[in-house]
Order: sequence, then structure tokens, then C-alpha cells
Amino acid sequence: MDGLLLDTERVIQAAFVEECARLGRAGNEVHDLFLGMVGTSGAEVSERVGRFLGMGVDMVAFSAAIEANFNRRTADGVAMRPTVAEVIPALAGAGHDMAVVTSTSGDRACRYLAQAGLLDHFRFVLGGDEVPAAKPDPAPYRMAAERLGCAPGEALAFEDSDTGTRAAVRAGCTTVQIPDLRPAGQPLPALGQHVSVNLAAGLALFDLPG
Repeated sequence: MDGLLLDTERVIQAAFVEECARLGRAGNEVHDLFLGMVGTSGAEVSERVGRFLGMGVDMVAFSAAIEANFNRRTADGVAMRPTVAEVIPALAGAGHDMAVVTSTSGDRACRYLAQAGLLDHFRFVLGGDEVPAAKPDPAPYRMAAERLGCAPGEALAFEDSDTGTRAAVRAGCTTVQIPDLRPAGQPLPALGQHVSVNLAAGLALFDLPG
């Protein structure tokens, strides 16, 4: 969802950089830390940020500050990534079953998707707090395929992050990676995934009914 359907990663990044600056941490190391965590689970993010900020930082308060900062920045809604506003309704209208598999918590993901007017196009949302293991483990995609009533090999998965791409490929899904925020100079992993510039172009790689 984040970085693939919704343009939330940049908003979260801005909130993260601002709140780190309040604690006296700024510069390239803050940006690099954030980019290295894109697509990871909330638990891993908390652990890595806690090590970065030091033991004296109240991580509960820091996380609450990030969320409040993000909510202020998205008070007027959450922007969608390019072509999503056209593609998702068209796929739903053509009868394709779709689900969202995200590292974000289920409740929060549903709220963001509803704000963007996308939620009703999906059969369900599978949040990071609803799976036994987080991406890059294949469990989230295997669970989603089962709930959709298909084998993972019969599903198309679209991801922006390396972490999510690994999860989808390991699950056996045909996977398209549409990169968004990445560390400078970091090559894409060679996992056998397709690569595209946006959702519409990624779908055009396949001859889908409708």
C-alpha cells in the first residue's frame, strides 16, 4: 500500500526527519536510516530507530509524535501514486479480485484507503498486525492468496520495496516491482521479478481479461 498505492512514504519520511531533528538528530544519516527501513515491519522499525536514537529516548512518545505529525500532514487526504486512481477502479469494474497486503496495521491501512476512495475496490486488507510473520517472509502473500481462493502462483503481486518484493516472490506470486523511495545507488534485487515505472505500465506487461 505505502509507496505503491498511496504516496505516504514521503509524508512519513518528512514527519520522521522533523521529529528526529527535535531530538537533535539530523543530516544524511537520518535520511539513510529511513530509506533503509522502507517496507519493513513496525517491530523492526521500532528496534532500529530505538538503537539509532539511543536508550534515553521514549520510543512510545516518539512513535506517537510521528503519527501526530503524519496526521497533520494528511488532514486533507492521502495522495495516490501515479495511475492508481484510474487503474484500481478499472480492475475492480472488470471483475478482478484484489486484496491489499501491507506492513501497516490493518485498521490504519483501511483508514488511509478509505480516505483515498480505494477501500471498496478490494476484497480485504491484510495488515502487518494480522500475519504470523512479516515481510520479507512469504506468509502474508500466502495468506492473502488463500483468502482470495487461489494458489500464489495464480496471483499477480505489485510491490514497491525490496522487502515486499522478496515476500511476494518467495510466496510464488508473479511479482512486479514498482520502485519508489530507495537509498541512492542501491540496485534492485535480482529475484526474477518484473520491474515497471507505475501500476498501469506494470499491468500492461500482462494480457488480463477486461
